[in-house]
Amino acid sequence: MSIVVTAATGHLGTLVIDGLLQRVPADQVVAVARSAAKAAPIADRGVEVRVADYNDPDALAKAFGAGDTVLLISGLEPNRREQHQAVITAATNAGVARIAYTSVLGGPDADFDLAADHIATEQAILDSGLPYTFLRNGWYSEVYTDQIAVQLANGVFGGAGDGRIASAARRDYAAAAAVVLTGEGHEKKAYELNGDSAFTLTEYAAELSKQSGQDVAYNNLSPEDLTQVLTGAGIPAPFVPILVGVDNAIERGLLAGRGSDLSRLIGRPTTPIADTIAAALKV
Repeated sequence: MSIVVTAATGHLGTLVIDGLLQRVPADQVVAVARSAAKAAPIADRGVEVRVADYNDPDALAKAFGAGDTVLLISGLEPNRREQHQAVITAATNAGVARIAYTSVLGGPDADFDLAADHIATEQAILDSGLPYTFLRNGWYSEVYTDQIAVQLANGVFGGAGDGRIASAARRDYAAAAAVVLTGEGHEKKAYELNGDSAFTLTEYAAELSKQSGQDVAYNNLSPEDLTQVLTGAGIPAPFVPILVGVDNAIERGLLAGRGSDLSRLIGRPTTPIADTIAAALKV
C-alpha cells in the first residue's frame, strides 16, 4: 500500500513529493510520471517511479495497486476531463483505498469556464464510489510572479478590476496535499484552500513596484482588449477565453477566499504574496 502521486514531475507534483518525504519513508511513496528520465531525480531519492500517461489507459492500469492512496493532480491539456476519467477508472479497477483530487476553489459553486472540468471530475469521483478528498485549490501566487520579467517591462495587465485574490504559494498547496495523503480523518472531505489574505492586482503591482524599485502599473482591460493582449502574447487560442473568464471570476469575488482550511491543514500561515514576489525577484 503506497501513496501514489500522479504528474509527479510537474511544478506541484515535485513539491508534493518533497512534502511526503518529510512525513513518511521514501519506500511508501510512488511517483507516476510520463518520463522515467525526467523522474530520475525523484527515483534517486528512493521513490519508486511508475511510467504512465493520462492518455494511456493501459499504462494507468499498472500505475495503481490495491490499498493505495492516490493523488490525482489535475491535467493541463484540453482533453483533461477524459484524462481524469481514465485515472479514476484505473484507480477504481485497482481497488485503491482513497483518491484525492486537486480541484478548484468553490467546487460546484465555481461559476467560470476553468472550473467546469474540475466540477465534472469531482462528480466522476463521487460516481466511482471511491473514498475521496477534494483539495479545492485557489489561485497560485506563481501565476503572477512567474511573469515578473514581463511585468517589469510592460506593466501588469488583466481584467479583474478591484476583485481580490486570496492566492497562496504552490508550496503551501503541496504541503496541504502531503498532510491529507498521510493523515487520518480526511475521507469524504472537501477542503477550500486559499491564502490567508487577499489582494487586488493594483495592490500586487504596487508591491512589485516597491520591491523592484521600478514603477509598475496595473492596467485593467475590458474582456475584448484582454483577449487581444493574450492572443498577441501567444497564448493558445483555446485558453484565451478561459483566462479572460478567470479574471471575470476574480472581479466577481469568486477567488477572494473561502476560509482558513489551508493554514489550518499546514499548521502555519500561508505565504504572503510579498514573500513570493521577493523570492521571484531573487531568481
